[in-house]
Amino acid sequence: MSDQTTSIVSARPRRQGEAVARWLSLAAAPTFAIMALLAAAAPSDMLCATMRGEFSLQGMVPMYALMSAFHLAPWLRLLR
Repeated sequence: MSDQTTSIVSARPRRQGEAVARWLSLAAAPTFAIMALLAAAAPSDMLCATMRGEFSLQGMVPMYALMSAFHLAPWLRLLR
């Protein structure tokens, strides 16, 4: 009987940890999208590396946009 109690008690934190991980994975893409918008709106002298053209792939905005795109998988799984 103590084995069953131990397995039930030890399973509860695992399920809670999985739920937290699921919510954190959903938070990544919108967070990076907001960071890309904030970096685009910030003056160029405040950024670490200024962009050398309007559509350059250097700088923080493209990095945040790509990170947001790479973290879309959990959102796409929700739509299935």
